[in-house]
Amino acid sequence: MECGLRIQALPSDNGSSRVKREYTEKENELIQILSDVKDDVDFANCTTLIDDGILNSFDILQIISELNDAYDISIPASEIVPANFNSAKALYAMVKRLQDA
Repeated sequence: MECGLRIQALPSDNGSSRVKREYTEKENELIQILSDVKDDVDFANCTTLIDDGILNSFDILQIISELNDAYDISIPASEIVPANFNSAKALYAMVKRLQDA
C-alpha cells in the first residue's frame, strides 16, 4: 500500500473508484488531527506508518502534543512504541486506553 498517497482508490461494484472505509466520528476526528500534522499521508488506510518510515521522530512529537491537547491525556514514555503509532486505529486505541485509565 502506498501510504504516502492521500487517496487510495478501490474499485466499486459499478466500475467507478472510491475509498470504502468505515470509521466512527471519533476516529475521523483523530484522522483529521493526524492530517493536520502531516497532510501528505493517507492516515485512513495506512497501517505501516512507523514500519515504512512515513513518520519521523519530529512527527511523533507533534502527534503526541496534539493528542495530549485534543484528548486531555498525557502519553507516557511507555506508550511511545511503534505498535501504538503504526496506524490511526492503533493511535485511537491508545487514546481510548489512556482516557479510560
